[in-house]
Amino acid sequence: MTLEETTAKVQDLASKKGGAIGSKIKFQFDEGVIYLDDTISPTTVSNADDYADCTVRVSLSNFNKLMSGDMNAMGAFMMGKIKVDGDMSIAMKLSNLF
Repeated sequence: MTLEETTAKVQDLASKKGGAIGSKIKFQFDEGVIYLDDTISPTTVSNADDYADCTVRVSLSNFNKLMSGDMNAMGAFMMGKIKVDGDMSIAMKLSNLF
C-alpha cells in the first residue's frame, strides 16, 4: 500500500473508533508521516508532521502488516521493528484503534 492508501485506511478506522486513544500520535515512515489527533471529535488524520504525544517509527509495510493482523505489535517492538518516542502508554492503546 502507498502512504495515501494507508492514510485513507487509518482515517476509516479512526472514524469508526475515534476517542479510543485520546492523544496525538504520529506514525513516521520513510515515505512520510500519518498524524492522528484523537483529542478532538471527530478524530482527524492527516499527513502533517506536527507535534505528537507519541511518535511511532515503523516501515510502511510493517505498519500495514500490523493493521491487518499479520504482525504482532509487541513482538515487532521487541525485535526492533517498531520504535516509540514519547509516552509509551499511548502506544499501548493503539490496539484499541487497530
